[in-house]
Amino acid sequence: MGAMREFGKAFVPEKMFGFKIRANLKSYLLTAGCPDVPYDFFGILFLATAAVTYFIFMGLVYPVVHGMNFLVGLVLLFVAWAGIQLLLVFIVCFMIFFFLNIKVYKRTKEIESKLADFLVLVSTNLKGGLSLEQGLWAAIRPEFGLLAEEMTLVSKRVMTGNDLTEALNEFVQKYDSPLLQRNFSLIIGEVETGGKIVVVIDKVIESLKKTKALKDEMSASAVSYMIFIGVIVIAVAPALFALAYRLLFIITNFTSSIGSSMSGTGIANAINFNTEVDTGLFKNFSIWALATISIFSSMIISIIEKGDIKGGLKYIPAFTIVSIVLYLIFMAGLEAVFGAVF
Repeated sequence: MGAMREFGKAFVPEKMFGFKIRANLKSYLLTAGCPDVPYDFFGILFLATAAVTYFIFMGLVYPVVHGMNFLVGLVLLFVAWAGIQLLLVFIVCFMIFFFLNIKVYKRTKEIESKLADFLVLVSTNLKGGLSLEQGLWAAIRPEFGLLAEEMTLVSKRVMTGNDLTEALNEFVQKYDSPLLQRNFSLIIGEVETGGKIVVVIDKVIESLKKTKALKDEMSASAVSYMIFIGVIVIAVAPALFALAYRLLFIITNFTSSIGSSMSGTGIANAINFNTEVDTGLFKNFSIWALATISIFSSMIISIIEKGDIKGGLKYIPAFTIVSIVLYLIFMAGLEAVFGAVF
């Protein structure tokens, strides 16, 4: 894998347009819990997309270009190959970035949820006569999970000669969290000025607990709206689409029967009874519409419950699958009810 790793490094430049690509990539992956940049993955990705591009190219592009002028065909072949492979690489990288972004979000929320309890132990240690460095180290417990791992890294950096404020700043900058940045900036500022750090930490703990209580209260007060949106997406929308499909099917058959029974008469010539409607197209449209409604409804519920969109991505598969399954069940039920009548 050493050769593949060096091969993959060729696709990740050190710098580009003044940006440190490798350094920023390593920092982002470290935030997502990946201690090292998987350069070998980039090499495998290139080879895999090249193989898929070959089959797409030979099946769709080459038959079209074959027989053209040599130079024109060569240019088109090169552009088509590069475009297809770049598109495949972009799709794969976008999916991986999406997954990592969700992972970073979950890690950030995990740290935020454990921060108040961790600082309580730090405050207790400081009141017992320990320094801040010793208090941070003594407060590390396995139940704090990811926060314990990060504080372990901070303590080890301090033990190896780094400044405490620099180690804390490096920890805070890893995560895009206003809560971490705001509270740790207060602690770091108090450390730099040499003030009463215990008082500041106690104030931070009180602020964190009040913020959590307020968020829980807001989330509880919005439960009725979340339930309403959920019922609309999961039950009402599939039922309405199924009813519309059945109504369209009945109207189409009814008008077709009238048109066939009155064919050849003067009324049929005066009125156009050509009502051919593709019910299959409407069914596909309904499924895509339900999927779209489920996605945006999940985002709305997430904003109401969590205050951001990322927290509601977990609802998308459940909402989409349940709404589509109920749509198909409602269609079968309506067909059984109205099938004997019409």
